[in-house]
Amino acid sequence: MFAAERRQLILEMVRANGAVSLRELARVVQTSEVTVRRDVRALEAEGLLDRRHGGAVLPGGFTRESGFPQKSHLATAEKTAIADLAAGFVEEGEAIVVGAGTTTQELARRLARVPGLTVVTNSLLVAQALAHANRVEVVMTGGTLRGSNYALVGSGAEQSLQGLRVSRAFLSGSGLTAERGLSTSNMLSASVDRALVQAAGEVVVLADHTKLGSDTMFQTVPTDVITRLVTDEPPGHDDRAATELQALADQGVQIAVAGGAGAGHGAGQQGLDSAGERRGPRRDVPLPGQRRSHAPGGGAGAPQLRPATPLSEAQGGRVADLAPRRR
Repeated sequence: MFAAERRQLILEMVRANGAVSLRELARVVQTSEVTVRRDVRALEAEGLLDRRHGGAVLPGGFTRESGFPQKSHLATAEKTAIADLAAGFVEEGEAIVVGAGTTTQELARRLARVPGLTVVTNSLLVAQALAHANRVEVVMTGGTLRGSNYALVGSGAEQSLQGLRVSRAFLSGSGLTAERGLSTSNMLSASVDRALVQAAGEVVVLADHTKLGSDTMFQTVPTDVITRLVTDEPPGHDDRAATELQALADQGVQIAVAGGAGAGHGAGQQGLDSAGERRGPRRDVPLPGQRRSHAPGGGAGAPQLRPATPLSEAQGGRVADLAPRRR
């Protein structure tokens, strides 16, 4: 086990239990107490936990990460509307990657109806949602199972994504700001999400309004790498979310809002497209152009790529301008 993986596991144990002895930590990570003590000292220096005699505890004011059961009951209507809109960006025969999360799980349930689709994922929940879709091919990464969100993480997951090339990545996270982009509270999850991004020509972030303006520990996708944000309509009193949406648009992120004015049966769409070109470099990986028979570096039978779907065509959504403010 790499030092980063070992320390992440130590953090997760402390967050799950509040306090853990060095002996128990050494047993779980299968190393000596001397090594664990060194890891705990390094984590304390970063402010991630506090050392106590013979063990480690949560630092003051640090909250535990919510598990899947808690997350699955948060903003359920918003996640459904976001998934409905995001599914409209996926075309027949496309190859995509879908990250872990409760919102991406909702998206996967809708992707089961897209024929000829190839979905690469590190999420057991996404794979389960597509397991009985006879016209969808599911490719899973390797890696170590992270039980709190049913995702495969670690070096095995990252290595299995090397050399992969798909048209789009659909990701969610714990927070989204214009300053740092998408972030999550777990180091290993962040590393895998970054590997998913490197495999894709476009990055589509799925985030409900409660995540807008929230900043968590580990950055996964910088703002200038995000092609499109699919979110829900923030409440009128939520100035923070509205301000963050405008700031994201100012940086060139295309914004699609689900459940806006005129939406039908709770899952309508209102497309908002930022005006002008993206300022600054997007990424050093070119966007896929015309559909081609083989992915770069792949052999015969590699997933086929399609050009990006214009925002105005997705789900028949209405397009308006959320123009960048003048400096």
